[in-house]
This record gives sequence, C-alpha cells and structure tokens, in this order.
Amino acid sequence: MSRALRALALTAGAFSAYFHISPVLAQNAAPEAVEPGRRFGELVISITANRSPTAIQRVGSAISIIPGDTIRAGNQASLVQTLRNVPGLDITETGGPGGTTSIRLRGANAGQTLVLIDGIRVNDPSSGSGEFDFATVAPGLIDRIEVLRGPQSALYGSDAIGGVVNIITKRGKGPLQTFAQVEGGSYGTVLGNMSAHGRQGAISYAFAISALRTDKFSNYGYRVRRIEATRPNLENDPLNRYGGYARIGYDAGGPFRAEVGTMGTFTRSEYDAAFGSFPDTKSKVNTAFHSSYARAELDSFENRLKQSLVIYSNRTRRKYDSISYGATTLPANTFYDKYDYIGLRHGVEYQANIGLDRFGSLTLGGKLERETVENFTETLLPAPTARQRDVDKGQNSRALFALWQVPVGERFDLSLGARIDNYSNVATFRTWRATAAYRLDETGTKLRASAGTGGKAPTLYQLYAPIYGTATLKPEESFGGDIGLDQRFLDGRLKFSATAFYNRMKNLIDFDFATFTYQNIARAQTSGFELESEAVLWPEYLVLRGSYTNLRAVDRKTGLRLARRADHTGKVSLTITPAPKWTIEPSVTLVGKRFSSTNQTQRLAPYARLDALVSYKVNDNLDVYVRGENLTNSYYEDVRNYGTTGRAVYAGMRGTW
Repeated sequence: MSRALRALALTAGAFSAYFHISPVLAQNAAPEAVEPGRRFGELVISITANRSPTAIQRVGSAISIIPGDTIRAGNQASLVQTLRNVPGLDITETGGPGGTTSIRLRGANAGQTLVLIDGIRVNDPSSGSGEFDFATVAPGLIDRIEVLRGPQSALYGSDAIGGVVNIITKRGKGPLQTFAQVEGGSYGTVLGNMSAHGRQGAISYAFAISALRTDKFSNYGYRVRRIEATRPNLENDPLNRYGGYARIGYDAGGPFRAEVGTMGTFTRSEYDAAFGSFPDTKSKVNTAFHSSYARAELDSFENRLKQSLVIYSNRTRRKYDSISYGATTLPANTFYDKYDYIGLRHGVEYQANIGLDRFGSLTLGGKLERETVENFTETLLPAPTARQRDVDKGQNSRALFALWQVPVGERFDLSLGARIDNYSNVATFRTWRATAAYRLDETGTKLRASAGTGGKAPTLYQLYAPIYGTATLKPEESFGGDIGLDQRFLDGRLKFSATAFYNRMKNLIDFDFATFTYQNIARAQTSGFELESEAVLWPEYLVLRGSYTNLRAVDRKTGLRLARRADHTGKVSLTITPAPKWTIEPSVTLVGKRFSSTNQTQRLAPYARLDALVSYKVNDNLDVYVRGENLTNSYYEDVRNYGTTGRAVYAGMRGTW
C-alpha cells in the first residue's frame, strides 16, 4: 500500500472513532434542487471541486466560477479577456483571435492544466506537451466555466498539476427558451450565436450553433513599432470558426437518468512563419475538434448510492500549410510543407458516490482510456516528396481514485483523496489531495487550505517523435498547497478572497539541446498570492470588482524566471446602472513585466488596457450593446513580435424568447 493510501486509511480510522461519540453531523451533499453554478440565496454549487455537486462554502480548494452572462457579454471571438477575471490564471494569444491560445494556472506550463468539457478530458494528445488550444472553442457555446486551482491529479489524473478548467454547456430545463446574438465591428468582424433549450416531460434538450468571421490583423508584427517601421505592408490573417453542440437528457424523476452530448468546432485561420527574411507569410491551419459522450446515472438505497457510467471520445485534427521563403519570394526559394496531426482519445469512467450519513460521503471510481496519435508530413516545394507517416502510436491508461468528504460538526469540512494512474508506456504514478474548510457564519468568514501532489504522463509526441522522442521518459511530478480566506461584510455587499499558494515541480520534460531529444531535466517552483473582491458601492447602481495575482515562477536549476509569466496581473471592472435599462461596464486589465523566452530574454514591457461595454435593455426579450476594446490604443505584446488588437469597437444585439 502506498504512503498516500496508508495515510488515508489511518485518517479514516481516526475520524471514525471520533464520530462514534459525536452528534449527528451536517451532510456535505448540496441540495439537489440547486443547479450547479447557480446561486440560491448565497449558495453556490460547483461540480468540479469534488467531482460531484458541492456547496462552495464547504470546499477547501480555491475555485472560481465564470457565469454564462459574463461569457456572453465578452468578446465572442476569444475567451482571453473573460478568463483574465480569474486570479491565478495567465493566458497568452499568439497574434490575437485564431492564434494559439494557451492558459497557465499558478505558473504551471500550459500542458499542466487539465481542460474538461462537460467533465470530459479534451487536452490534445497530438500536441507537443498535451495542451488544449482555447482558440478552438467558441465562447457562444459555453454556459459557464469552473476553474479549480492547485494540484488536482488525485481527482482527475494526469495534466492537473496547475489545476483544472471545466467548460460546461447548458442543460435543458423548463419551457422552450431560445437565444440569438449578432455582432459586427472592427477588423471586418461578423459573428452570430443561436441556442435553444428546454424540457418536455422526461426529455431535456439543449442545442447551440456559433459562427465567426473576422479579417483580423497580421499575426506577425501588427502594432509592433520596431517591425512596422521596416515592414509597413503586413497582410491580415483572417479567421473563420464554426461550432455547435447538442445535449439531450432523460429524467423521469425516478432513480435512473441518462444523457448524451456532443460538441464540434472547425477553425480555419492564417498564420505567419514569423522568422527568416520574409516572416509575414500565407501559412494556413485548419483545426477540427469533436467531443462526444454518453452518461447513465442510477440512484439506489434511498439515494445513499449514486452511480454513474460515462463513455466518451474526442478527436483533434490540425492540418498545416506551412509556407516560408529563402532569400527571395521566387518559387525557387519557396518552402511549402504540409503537416497533419491527429489526436484521438476514447474511454470509459465509472464513479460511485456513497452517502455515509454522519461519516460524510465517499466517492470511488475508475477509468480506462486509450490515446492515439498520427502525424503525417508532405513537401510540395522546392522538391515534392510523397506523404509519409512520421508517428503512429498509442497508449492505454488505467486509474482508480477515492475521495472521502468528511463534515466535522456544522462548521468544519475535510476531504481526503488518493489516485493511482498507470500508463502502458511509462511508470505508474500515485497522487493525493487533502482540503479543509472552516466557516464562521456569524462573521461571514471561511478559512480554507489544501495540499496535494500532481502528475503528468509524457505525451506520445515526447515519447515517439522522430529524432526528438525518448521512449524512457518518466512522469512529471509536483507538490503544492494553498491557504486562503473568504470574507463577507455588510450582509454580502462586500466580498473578499485571499489565497497564498506554493507549487514545486520536478522531472519536468524539456528539450535537451545536448542530446537533441526530450528529457526529464527541468525543475521549477511557483509561489505567490491571489486576491479577488466585489463591492456593492451603491445597491442597484454601482458594483466594483477586482482580481490580482502576484506570481514568482522560477527555474530551480538557474534561478531565472520562467518564460511568459508576469510577476503582477490584475483586472478591475465597474458595473454602473444609471437607469433600470442601462448598464455601463468599463474594465482595466493590468499585466506586469515578463519575458517572452527562456533565461529571462526578450523582455516584454508591462501594460494597461481599457475595455468597456454599454448595453441597453429594449424590453424583457431584447438588449442592444456597444463594446470597445483597448480604447486607449495601448501598444503591447503577449508574445514577442506577435500583434495585439488596437482600438476596436463592436455593436450587437441579444434576444431571448
């Protein structure tokens, strides 16, 4: 038995002894009538924090929920500015909407953040580090996003070193309701979103489609003064994206429920080589993403045993037309290659939630999964070569997990979890997690803390890439924890949250230039604190919100800061309601200094960006709005030499019937 499991068993015994002499304790399960992610009075329910609906007041981990209204009010071409509301989350776009969009939680690498859609793992198996590209997701398809920070591999397995981002689509309920949105504006942008959801008897349904077209700007060099001074005629890199989802459920009010869901997006965008004598090229990438699942749930023993079984599959395909030039743009000096990456994942997962009355609840489960990768290359210029397969590999993984949620009295909640993951191509790794939350309802205070370990299996590309792959790589490992305070004042008119965190990582996989292969040679450490607040300055008229992250992320071998991690990030917004039908919301995003490349090279200057939204509610069904981005026309770079938006204005309308 592993040390983590022995610790879990010993702790369980100690608490069992305590409970035999204790009064009946409050239950940890959230009221079933409350929809996850929604508010009932002051109750907020998360389904990600503990793998089942749990009141946030009882959660010891740091978690943020972005509601659908906030997502729909933001930029429908990109999730970047919306996600910047979350403390501890950093995000970069290489050249605006359509460019690769990577997120990092608490300074961890992009591939160390696990991304779920409706609870299903969707990280791309064919990418170098297994990260998920948020540019492929249309914001209009999302109902809410839950961001769980800190090591969560004990709950979710590989990749959850920095945390988990769960993207959740809408579930049907009540009478038929439809939604439509159209928007147009700067950079030749036109978009539309439509959705319908409802319930008819035992059948619930939800459908949505989304489309976006924008001429955008040049990924390379746009509004980068040192580049535009010598290359004034940069070409635009347009983006087209289409997406949709469907979710159908069966629930007759009995012990059995079932649901099927599917989401798909297709993105066509141009990108630039960004190097050589002619960095502004007409390279293109087509990305097709699809994810589907079927879930069945069964309650028994008067709801003391809740079981679920889910079968899932997702596929990501990226097809590149890569164009670059030598000394001139003549055909004789043109390099034209085609790359095709196909990542496929399918699996089955079982979970049982067991109610133990005064002993809390126990979650047990297991998963079987298979990942495969295919990679093809073909050269058209200067000398044609036949299409060839470079990688055709797969691996199986198996996992067992357990989570015990323990209420101690009516104020104190503990959780203890452990998990074993076995990958057919690498060693087994074990992880654990413990959380605690203590509430002082009289003062509106919650104290919380969490600690745990994380693991990440090597990707198939890192294992088997031609020339660069190393088949003997080990899993990446981490240990991290946090301690925090959630405080409410003035009957909830003022809310404040503060969290201090720490994460130490080893066996990180990096490219070794000595051997020209991937190796477990890197170590890193991240630490800092997160602040989040909301103040109702004038009820019904004025609300102030803010978030801030202080981050120190360093390479433990060199002591130098990790690339693209800002030391300070924050966002402040003010919601003004001067009249019942009007809403004005200016916001300022602040990003401190950082380095675009390793070893503290290519320094990027700090910046501030002003955005604003003005909306008018025409009637109960329709509102119109104007949205402005970077209104002060700030010049800045997220990644060196890649463009960012200038002053831009968009107008649209939203209707619900």
